[in-house]
Amino acid sequence: MVQLPLRRTPLALLCAGSTLFAGSMGMPALAAAPSSAPAPEAAPVPVVVVTGSRIEHDSYDFPASIDVVDAARIGNGQLRVNASEALVAVPGLVVLNRQNYAQDLQISSRGFGARSAFGVRGVRLIADGIPASMPDGQGQAATFNLDMAERIEVLRGPFSALYGNHSGGVVQLFTRDGQGRPTVETTVSGGSDGAYKVDVNAQGEAGGIGYVVDASRFGTDGYREHSAARRDQGFAKLTTRPTATSRLTITASSLTQDDTQDPLGVTWNTFQRDPRAGEIDATDTQVPNRTLAERYDTRKSIDHQQGGAAFEQRFGADRLRVMAYVGKRQVIQYQGFSRGFQAPPTHSGGVVDFDRDFHGVELQWMMVRQLAGGKLSTTAGIEYGRSVDDRQGYENFVGAQFGVKGALRRNEKDKLSNLDPYVQTEWAGGPWVLTAGLRRSSLKVDVDDRFLANGNDSGSVDYSRVTPVLGALYKVTDGLNVYASAARGFETPTLNELFYSSGGGFNFKLAPARSKHLELGAKAQVGEDTRINAALFQARTEDEMVVDTAGGGRTSYRNASSTLRRGAELSLESSLGAGFSARASVTLLRATYETGFGSVSAGRRLPGVPRANGYAELAWADPNGRLSAALETVASSKIYAEDTNLERAAPGYVVVNARIQARQSIDRWRFRQFLRVNNLFDRSYVGSVIVGDTNRRYYEAATGRQWVMGVSAEYTF
Repeated sequence: MVQLPLRRTPLALLCAGSTLFAGSMGMPALAAAPSSAPAPEAAPVPVVVVTGSRIEHDSYDFPASIDVVDAARIGNGQLRVNASEALVAVPGLVVLNRQNYAQDLQISSRGFGARSAFGVRGVRLIADGIPASMPDGQGQAATFNLDMAERIEVLRGPFSALYGNHSGGVVQLFTRDGQGRPTVETTVSGGSDGAYKVDVNAQGEAGGIGYVVDASRFGTDGYREHSAARRDQGFAKLTTRPTATSRLTITASSLTQDDTQDPLGVTWNTFQRDPRAGEIDATDTQVPNRTLAERYDTRKSIDHQQGGAAFEQRFGADRLRVMAYVGKRQVIQYQGFSRGFQAPPTHSGGVVDFDRDFHGVELQWMMVRQLAGGKLSTTAGIEYGRSVDDRQGYENFVGAQFGVKGALRRNEKDKLSNLDPYVQTEWAGGPWVLTAGLRRSSLKVDVDDRFLANGNDSGSVDYSRVTPVLGALYKVTDGLNVYASAARGFETPTLNELFYSSGGGFNFKLAPARSKHLELGAKAQVGEDTRINAALFQARTEDEMVVDTAGGGRTSYRNASSTLRRGAELSLESSLGAGFSARASVTLLRATYETGFGSVSAGRRLPGVPRANGYAELAWADPNGRLSAALETVASSKIYAEDTNLERAAPGYVVVNARIQARQSIDRWRFRQFLRVNNLFDRSYVGSVIVGDTNRRYYEAATGRQWVMGVSAEYTF
């Protein structure tokens, strides 16, 4: 586990207990000054986290694998566009940049979520306490505002089950609070393939109200053919204390992407010929050598707005918290196929068009009491979420022209809702920390089909399950803690996974996956300068959902039998002296089908999951923090793209990145410049795979050598 350094001064600990609005379970967050010029890296020490325990907690004393990526790490020589930039060093987590802003990142935690065709599933996403995942578990990491990020907490293993359906892991973003004198900052960045980003933000505190406002525009021509994108993001946050013992936080965010191009996947032969190239459409008789993406003009437009408010009231050591959020998401996507009028009427065409309204609330009570010589902290709450899609499907052609909205082939209203009560209690006394939790996860899916020419697909299905968690940590010495935890997990089909069966129409027979998780771990502080974390884990799953067919942007799923994930995580960080520091992490994971199904034999590897991946970094900073530099190494073993493991796997790779950053301060001005070169030795490799693509277009190329540089200026009034 990589724990980024943070000095535990009395001020930091005081801020950690000040009931700041954070995680989805209503958890206070660690406050930090909004300075854009952090101090030089100190020796690694434990930090206060809230993910997993629902209360302020020293991560060193919590019986789970949890990592923190702080603001300096998120912004070190980065565009701050993709969460993959910040999360690459976290063990157990695989975050793949598909070089495709129409489909978002691929994020998996210990193998959960690796099969997602687009967006994130199997991993719970949360931003400032507002779910970035819908009730069914589908989420979009693109909604994270990394410019204002204070830190990201990543929870893996059994305790993720306490975050409900689809929680194979939890990635939780916390933005900074506005405080102190007003500041205004502008950052301008640019790099390879026409990439650019302009960000403007302001923060401060006036009349007891803290405020943060941010706006940015990112654009790129794309590394791959037909992969240009433009993304506009906005963010605002207000914090105030109505009384000395209460706190109110209001957040609002937006994401807009117009006609983001989708390059689609390619076959192995096309990737070998030219990693940038798209797949040629051999059936195109009008324009020879035109790619599928070009012929169908595959693209996606997204308009996403979300807002929320949280109120917390302290009653001594106890706390009441109420949170509510509301949002709207509009998407229109042109996919890489069109069924035409000769196709079976069950097919819905190649254009997806939906408007989604969603909202949710959460009520939570935390109580702290003394018991048997220790402290007993109990949190109980209930979480409700609902989303409603007004969804249409169209042919993506008119006459002889593809890539335009044609005849209506689908019209329906899809409703999702969850109502999850939960309770978690922790007793800490002497060398022991004992934790137990229980959550009843439920999901209701209701479909009202209003296009009856191809039959009536209306229907509903309910899923529910109780997921318990147990954990124990023992403090062997001041420098060594050992722990064990266990849980039952629950993963329902997402709405997108229910859309199609192999024969067309909704797949209401798709069953939820059920899992059992075990973890053993150790957290060690070696001297004053080195920290080591290690974990062994196992997850056994029944009714694993796997890809049945996939092609052109449409994927159907089926239930396999049982799967087994066994693995180990090891991370280390150390201050080496003379301004040098090092960090490293490695994950070993064997994820296999325990029983065969169809043409898939027992023992085959789960697609999308590398057997090993790792990260290493050697960094240097001068004592005043004015200049810093680092070399990074990212490595992964091969990744299978389909269940039989007979097709060509995406080969393993090792790439080296370099970064350098400089800072200056003049009176009320602060300046920063950075230069980053990724894939320093111009290695050609597959960055991600499309699992189970029927046409064998599995492969999505990573970039070759790529540079980015930027400058920022901040003024304090």
